[in-house]
Amino acid sequence: MKIVFDLDGTICFSGKPLTRAMVQALDALANHGYEIIFASARPIRDLLPVLPEHMHHYPMVGGNGAFAAAGGQLISLTPFDQATKEQLLQLLLHFKADYLLDSSWDYAYTGDDEHPIRRNLDPHGKARNLPYSELTEIVKMVVLRCHDGDRMLSELQQLSVVTYVHGTEDIMDISPQGVDKWSGLQALGLRPQEYIAFGNDANDISMFRHASRSICVGEHAELKRIATHSVKSMEEQVIEKIFGLIPAKSKF
Repeated sequence: MKIVFDLDGTICFSGKPLTRAMVQALDALANHGYEIIFASARPIRDLLPVLPEHMHHYPMVGGNGAFAAAGGQLISLTPFDQATKEQLLQLLLHFKADYLLDSSWDYAYTGDDEHPIRRNLDPHGKARNLPYSELTEIVKMVVLRCHDGDRMLSELQQLSVVTYVHGTEDIMDISPQGVDKWSGLQALGLRPQEYIAFGNDANDISMFRHASRSICVGEHAELKRIATHSVKSMEEQVIEKIFGLIPAKSKF
């Protein structure tokens, strides 16, 4: 059985790496034959630092589906097409937005140095912060702040993109049309109903809809409504739910 885990707010919290207790829980799953897959809004570059090194070769989806990697190698990348990219850049300028643009590895960031997104961005300093004109492609966009956010969101909804609004962080997370976590999982070869999913936010809805079972961490109303189980946003409860997946006879 395959188990897909979102990261932030699901198995890691406050942008910090997985705790020792969480790593032990995931290792217990792996030792009992489960295949672990990570699916995050983070690009692969920022996904790796929160994982222990022995999990860096695990299958993973990054950028809400724009990246797929396995065995430590990128196997799928879905950037914005040229016309959509130009439309998005025009909106950034028009609404005087602060943003994070991700390419396959490097990025363009114009936000506040104290923004939570910045604190989790390339913590090991392995990529370059470049002007957007120097990025070879743009795979994902995050709008951190802008003038007239409601109007910008309305403009975004007219484009061929997928937009998630994260209310708790007050950001807009934008991906190419047709890209979501389920499309990323498909790039890894997953089929409907062959995995269990853990998640906590709107960008996990697509993978919940195709899971055999799903566990909502926290109180996101729409995600909780389609989940088969839910737990509070507390690491101890998530770990308890993870260990509950291991057959009782295998625990002794």
